[in-house]
Amino acid sequence: MPRNRSAIAALQKLEADREALDAKQRELEAQAAKELGQIILGTGLETFSKKGLKQVAEALGKLGETAAIAKLAERSAGRTSTASPGTE
Repeated sequence: MPRNRSAIAALQKLEADREALDAKQRELEAQAAKELGQIILGTGLETFSKKGLKQVAEALGKLGETAAIAKLAERSAGRTSTASPGTE
């Protein structure tokens, strides 16, 4: 019988540990969201709709940091080197 009690106690401890980890995860996610929000404020992205901002973030996430920056720099350079329609 002591084995059954120890298994039950181990399961109870595991459940308590999971609950503590879940609470810690929620806390860290809230802190991360605050940090990301502070980074975004003032960049112009705060004017995007929630849906648009999510789509942009997902697309950038799929590309990865280096590829996303390179692609944006490439597009930005392309805009500045070509004349606007009607200015030629």
